[in-house]
Amino acid sequence: MSTVPTMATARSGRSPLTTTAAGRMAALARAELTLFLRSRGTLVSAVFVPLVLPFSIRSAVGKLDLRDAGLTVGLVVLPSAIGASLLFAVYATLVGVFVGRREQLVLKRLRTGEPRDAEILAGASIPAVVTAVAQSLILVAACTVLLHLPAPRAPHLAALGLALGLSLCVSLAAVTAAFTRTTEGAQVSSIPLIMLSFVGSGMSVPLEMMPETPARVLGLLPLSPVITLVRGGWTGEPSAAEVARAALVALAWTGVAVFAVRRWFRWEPRR
Repeated sequence: MSTVPTMATARSGRSPLTTTAAGRMAALARAELTLFLRSRGTLVSAVFVPLVLPFSIRSAVGKLDLRDAGLTVGLVVLPSAIGASLLFAVYATLVGVFVGRREQLVLKRLRTGEPRDAEILAGASIPAVVTAVAQSLILVAACTVLLHLPAPRAPHLAALGLALGLSLCVSLAAVTAAFTRTTEGAQVSSIPLIMLSFVGSGMSVPLEMMPETPARVLGLLPLSPVITLVRGGWTGEPSAAEVARAALVALAWTGVAVFAVRRWFRWEPRR
């Protein structure tokens, strides 16, 4: 992998930038971006699926009785679209990246150099994170034009939801990779969280349309607070208590995931 010569250059002193944490992560990100662009399967699942999938459910969303919940088709499709981007462009993609680099002994070699563990994982995650952010901006513009979505009433909530979603999906990807044995298995191990999120996190049916008790329970799923905050960015309806609750749930999941990564993440292939 091209990352190894890059890090060797850093150790030799020929590239001062890579002697800093930011420089090392940038070098890893550039190498990972090259591999990302070379993989057609990854490009399709990470770039095109999140952009197309949400609009494929537009007709089904249109059949829901959204008026009682104070929602519109756009207010359902956009958070679902951003959620799909987080799940496919970040979570599913990074599960494959982490497992693949581990099985290729890339992670093991990188740990013998200057990068710290967190820098290795963060650097490898940057292309997927940037892709998701770019997709989110494109989806906002598309929904505004095609679905007549109004301007956001509380854009800071949408930004908070996206930021929490990015850190959460990166962490969960590393956890899933820790328990995934092969690169082929990475295509399967990410499916449970994706399906659970689509069904129970308000992506298909908004939690606002569900009875109170099921909505509260499903609101504890990892991606539920992200969808709630992103949708709240446009509706402006969540109270301070609801925003705090959603943020705490997302941070709790992220904290648990980080602990699990520190405890169980594998840097060498399973034998």
